[in-house]
Amino acid sequence: MLLDTTESLLADSGNEDVSLAQIAEAAAVPLASVYHFFPNRNAAFVALAQRFHAELRARAQERQNPPPPSWQEHLAYTQRRATSYLNDRPAALRLFMGAGVSVQVRNIDMEGNAHISRRRAEEFDLYFDMPRIPELETRMATVLAMSDGIWALSYSIHGRITDAFLQESTRAAICYLRCFLPEVIPGKLPSI
Repeated sequence: MLLDTTESLLADSGNEDVSLAQIAEAAAVPLASVYHFFPNRNAAFVALAQRFHAELRARAQERQNPPPPSWQEHLAYTQRRATSYLNDRPAALRLFMGAGVSVQVRNIDMEGNAHISRRRAEEFDLYFDMPRIPELETRMATVLAMSDGIWALSYSIHGRITDAFLQESTRAAICYLRCFLPEVIPGKLPSI
């Protein structure tokens, strides 16, 4: 309940505006109860960031159906899913793309991105007859970092990730991976 309240408050205001007193008031609980779980507002933001990344990890485990026809299309699909999640969760956008991100929240984001990078490399092996690509997981981490930067730019201008910036992040990711991947990689799974 406290995390739901924190998310709601964060979605509606800047993170510098959310206090533990506001969380307590909106959740209709005593302030001492909030302090029991969160010694300060940043602890609430860290817990919320952990929840967002748990949800993102769960989504990353879902298989694409039907299987992607190309690695480029799979990459575009994962970019669309990620931006859809973030745009649907304004508090996640604010926590991960906003300027006032704490070191602890940034570390949670980096740890979550490392997990997602591993999953993306696994997905390429799942869907495609992959040649040996040295440091594929590191390449995927670079893709995530580039995308985060482009999405943060969109967020700073528009308050969300627009379709135009989604296209830019997808274009940048595909161009970057073309430095390491062949243009055509045969699929492993038959299309449905």
